[in-house]
Amino acid sequence: MSTPERPKQMLALTADQTMLQLTAARACGERFDAPIVVANARHATMIEDQLAAIGCRPQALILEPIGRNTAPAIALAALCAVEPDAPLLVMPSDHVIEDVEAFRAAVNAALPMVEQGWLVTFGITPDAPETGYGYIKVGEAIEPGVHRVDRFVEKPPLTVAEAMVASGDHAWNGGIFLFRADAFLHALAQHEPDMLDAVRRSIAEGERAGTHVRPATLPFSEAANQSIDYAVMEKADKVAVVPVSMGWNDVGSWDALHAISKCDPAGNAIGGEVIALDTNNCLARSDGVRIAMVGVSDLIVVASGNDVLVLPRGRSQEVKALLEAMKSAGQQGETPAQLERAVKD
Repeated sequence: MSTPERPKQMLALTADQTMLQLTAARACGERFDAPIVVANARHATMIEDQLAAIGCRPQALILEPIGRNTAPAIALAALCAVEPDAPLLVMPSDHVIEDVEAFRAAVNAALPMVEQGWLVTFGITPDAPETGYGYIKVGEAIEPGVHRVDRFVEKPPLTVAEAMVASGDHAWNGGIFLFRADAFLHALAQHEPDMLDAVRRSIAEGERAGTHVRPATLPFSEAANQSIDYAVMEKADKVAVVPVSMGWNDVGSWDALHAISKCDPAGNAIGGEVIALDTNNCLARSDGVRIAMVGVSDLIVVASGNDVLVLPRGRSQEVKALLEAMKSAGQQGETPAQLERAVKD
């Protein structure tokens, strides 16, 4: 369902509102300024329409000319911030946070350190030894609820993840940050000066029209394609973490969506036109054609446009391999039998 034209954050997967709208709603009210949105240029109209539908007008919509990682994207936002010494709350727009009040309490706990120039990340209290997430080792406490980051850990193998969760001093790295814009830019100047220079030039040579900021393509393409963790957080001195349990999920698979969805008494998460008889523990979702299910259990069935996906629960991560096989088969003109072999391989 997530496509380059309409990516996951533009879909209403977990509620009536889209994931972008839910993200924007977490940071609204008297204490928050209008958001700065950094996005792909092709999605500008869709973003404005979705935010307007919830009464949210961004102070800046920065339209990346090409895809880059989180460090250059956040640098764009920091350079466009009206008040560079004000806290900048950085949130991916495709995550679920069920306990918004717990999240806001974590933000409040971090603010005193942020005002002192610290770079703060939020560590998600793990409930399983996930191997698809990076981890943060939580160090000594420096303020109530705020700890120094001991180290960042890349996505671990299962045995390492199990040991880290059992130790009780590791958190998932959720990719949510809070820092002053000027503090982030100072750290970037120290550790990745060429990246900062490229982003600055892209804005200086780019275009502005109302709230739209269009960085110039050539200089922006010269910015290293690096995550904020690699470019800054793993290298800076004053880096802190606030551990928090807030019902966080990055909705990285259909299994993850089933786990956080409201289910009927038989454990089914249903969306769209679906008839399910004698059916248990399934996720079924359609944006058009009707799905009919009888006497089945533990399946994921998704109908979107001309495509229908059917797979057992627990194997939804394999969708990525399926999409690659479909893309390759389409380019090479392979038959369905050849495609089946490609998927198995």
